[in-house]
Order: sequence, then structure tokens, then C-alpha cells
Amino acid sequence: QVQLVESGGGLVQAGGSLRLSCAASGRTFNTYTMGWFRQAPGKEREFVAAINWSGGSTYYADSVKGRFTISRDNAKNTVYLQMNSLKPEDTAVYYCAASTFRTVRPTITRYDYWGQGTQVTVSS
Repeated sequence: QVQLVESGGGLVQAGGSLRLSCAASGRTFNTYTMGWFRQAPGKEREFVAAINWSGGSTYYADSVKGRFTISRDNAKNTVYLQMNSLKPEDTAVYYCAASTFRTVRPTITRYDYWGQGTQVTVSS
């Protein structure tokens, strides 16, 4: 089992940047595929990005491709989401999630463990 805690959210102007972090507990962090999801008010939770256990494979939603970068540091049990060129439509609660599936997929049901979320607000 793994516990996840997100940080780094906040208020930023359009065009700005934020870096989210997700710290994981447990000694098996490097066996999990990690993902970031987000949920805006009144909308369903949606996939943002994912990274495999080694960091060698990543997958992005079309809406963030070229602006967001997911990475991980297995020595620190942490996964990151660097968000650049932020837009008001990126405003949401961002969640970190862990999957025991080895392949990187955007399917929300593949993710077994979830953090509490961190709020990102982008003003226009």
C-alpha cells in the first residue's frame, strides 16, 4: 500500500508556472506507475499525465501536451508535475495517483491509490 500527499498548488496568473509535488510513503514506490489527474468544479475527474516506474515512459492528455512535464525521483519517493504556460481552464484540484499496472495508461480505474488533492487556480 502507498500513501500520497500532494503539494505545490496555488494561485497563478495566466501564462505562469507551478510545480506540483507528490510525496509517497512506502518502500515500493519505484514499482508503481504514477499519474496526475484533475477535477474542475462541476466536471468529472480527468487524466493529465502519467509516468512509468523508471521514468522512461510518459503519457499526456492532449490538452496539456507541450506545456506540462511529469517526472519522478525514486530516491525521494516523489513525482512531480511541472506546469508551464498555464491557462484559466487548467484551474482544478490536482490529484496524484498510483497504479500497480506496469504500462502507462490514462484510464482512471487503473489507479488504486489517491492523494487528497491540491488546488490550482489560474487567473486571467
